[in-house]
Amino acid sequence: MRPYALMQVNSRCLIKGRKLESPFQPVSNEKTNMTAKLLSGTDVAEAVLGDVRARVAELTSNGVIPGLGTILVGDDGPSASYVRKKHEACESVGIRSFHAELPATSTQADLIAAVDDFNTNPEVDAYIIQYPVPRGLDFNAALMRMLPDKDADGLHPVNLGNLVLQEDGPRPCTPAGIQAMLMHYDIDIGGREVVIIGRGPTLGRPLALLLSSKEPGANAAVTVVHSGIADLGAYTRRADVVISAAGVAGIVTPDMITPGSVVVSGGISWQGKRLMPDVDESVADVAGWITPRLGGVGPTTVAMLLKNTVDAAGRRQV
Repeated sequence: MRPYALMQVNSRCLIKGRKLESPFQPVSNEKTNMTAKLLSGTDVAEAVLGDVRARVAELTSNGVIPGLGTILVGDDGPSASYVRKKHEACESVGIRSFHAELPATSTQADLIAAVDDFNTNPEVDAYIIQYPVPRGLDFNAALMRMLPDKDADGLHPVNLGNLVLQEDGPRPCTPAGIQAMLMHYDIDIGGREVVIIGRGPTLGRPLALLLSSKEPGANAAVTVVHSGIADLGAYTRRADVVISAAGVAGIVTPDMITPGSVVVSGGISWQGKRLMPDVDESVADVAGWITPRLGGVGPTTVAMLLKNTVDAAGRRQV
């Protein structure tokens, strides 16, 4: 008996988009007091999902229906919301989704059993373990139990190693989504200085590897800083692109930004039920381009998750 309910999920999602102008120049917005133009993540997501839909249709016509699994442990509200959005996005492109929901009282053995189930389920091409897990459970041990080819988040040590070596494999979703955003808006970071605030294993560190790689949409001079540095502004003011991945509300302020630079808020935190970005909204008065408080990096992360799932299904077809 499974210690959880395994469900195939059905839901709905709609993503829209629009195109903006070129970067690294101060611009004005006549309708507001903002200087910056918004880097809408929904535009980027729709572009990615358009390709995903086409690939899903092709795979399905050949008898391969891509499947994404999610494992959620406990009753954390934001985590449940994130998982629900992922299933909504799956339905919008024709990907089947499966969900294993474990109670907060689950043991490490229960979590490993859910991982093993998805490892052996031929209908699940890729899956995620929603982070964080309740205290007392070892997320890294569960992650390492996952088959690398089924790693939808691109966070398995094998796949992070492939990123270091610039070999093929699933890319971490949020870093890949940020790179896709920069490319979508024709922001060429080759030879530019990019400062990343945050060194976490899901965003800051892999993003630095990705944007410094010798490939299209990368080849930047990347500096990684963190909240333990007294004067972050000394680094960010010299940057063409500032990407915050600290998870500290308002850690990036206008005095830290050179006018006309690109500012991306990748980290978030919560104040009650309100989602708070790392970048203070007043930074829009200085930056040339900035992600919005809502609809920024989040949609691109989900889109890349689905791209990784379709890539995994493609490997199954071969």
